[in-house]
Amino acid sequence: MLRNLLSDVDRVSNFQLYGRVAAVQGMLIEAGGVQGTISVGDRCHVVARDGRRVACEVVGFRNGRALLMPFSAIDGIGLGCRTEVQDAEPVIWPDMGWLGRCVNAFGEAVDGLGGLPAGETAYPIRARPPPAHSRNRVRGKIDLGVRAVNTFLTCCRGQRMGIFSGSGVGKSSLMSMMARNTSADISVIGLIGERGREAREFIEDDLGPEGMARAVVVVSTSDESPLMRRQAAYLTLAVAEFFRDQGKDVLCMMDSVTRFAMANREISLSAGEPPASKGYTPTVFAELPKLLERAGPGTAGQGSITGLFTVLVDADDHNEPIADAVRGILDGHIVLDRSIADRGRYPAVNILRSVSRTMPGCNNAQETALVRRARSLLATYEDMAELIRLGAYRRGTDPAVDEAIHYNAPLEAFLGQLKTDATALGDCYAMLAEILGMPFDGDGMGR
Repeated sequence: MLRNLLSDVDRVSNFQLYGRVAAVQGMLIEAGGVQGTISVGDRCHVVARDGRRVACEVVGFRNGRALLMPFSAIDGIGLGCRTEVQDAEPVIWPDMGWLGRCVNAFGEAVDGLGGLPAGETAYPIRARPPPAHSRNRVRGKIDLGVRAVNTFLTCCRGQRMGIFSGSGVGKSSLMSMMARNTSADISVIGLIGERGREAREFIEDDLGPEGMARAVVVVSTSDESPLMRRQAAYLTLAVAEFFRDQGKDVLCMMDSVTRFAMANREISLSAGEPPASKGYTPTVFAELPKLLERAGPGTAGQGSITGLFTVLVDADDHNEPIADAVRGILDGHIVLDRSIADRGRYPAVNILRSVSRTMPGCNNAQETALVRRARSLLATYEDMAELIRLGAYRRGTDPAVDEAIHYNAPLEAFLGQLKTDATALGDCYAMLAEILGMPFDGDGMGR
């Protein structure tokens, strides 16, 4: 703690730079007199009429004035209010004592359990990912406890996967199952733009005491400013990077990347940036890889960050701009299908539309054969599903279709899973082999 205080004192300037508010438009504050001393991304504090200091971030410049976006309400801010320039770079001081705690976008405790311990090293909120050539390879499977994912969409340590679906199809429920049942050392969960009532439900009901004991939850609710929502996403990765540097295998989950993109869109549009695609500005698409690339394997001597990012697809259109951009950055995607959810099978994973790009490299020959066989049966049934349901297909017409019909019910039962259930990685392959009548004598951990 003393080292932290001394470091903070060293960064304190001998003089204070300040300007004045020249205009306020919507959520945007224009400040004069500071434009020569600050740049985009710097922090300022605007002193309101009642003495309240409102934290702001510089998002651009216009007509010789700095454009400031506030982190909180701007009530009481008017023309002539003092604008103070903040010297220190936005950082957090994470510590192992953060496990089991819930924090906001500033890294402050919001769970009512007292203050957070400060670590010895400062971590910038907006850090750059490790150099590509010095990163470790993605190796070793990670157990997520969900049969559909463990077998058909096997995830490796350091991989980044997206969970794509429309609203109400089960993204948050699937994420909570993985968080509670994962074999990773630590979970860091970012709830970005989340409904206020769901934050406590997720922590108490979905994670539970056992899951929360090895997790850090970052919460920014939907009623908070776009800057808070965006910074909560950056802070989620900063906390994960701290645990990675301690040699831990971290499961970093974010719900959702879409709300992060929406917050960026609000900021960019307020600063006057023209929209490019469905209202999203070019800056949004530039920020997505900067955020998502921070997850992944670390360098020599470090652990890994396995990323699971949910994406809310607009009107169930999986080719909408954000979904399309994120899918091109990540190492695979899990598609949740509304029609499967309507049939009552949860999690509603559409196996045929989902893929894990690292799975072929970590499966052995037996596991690959099992997955290929099951996928083939599911694909054959899907091709003839309408005719089968209408009764237009006659048994015996095609032996491959007859076989797919025979195995469809047990495969569907295998893919369905209660929210409270968990199945170990090795058991998943053994169960699938038993259904298909194929040999399996491995442990499910591949090669």
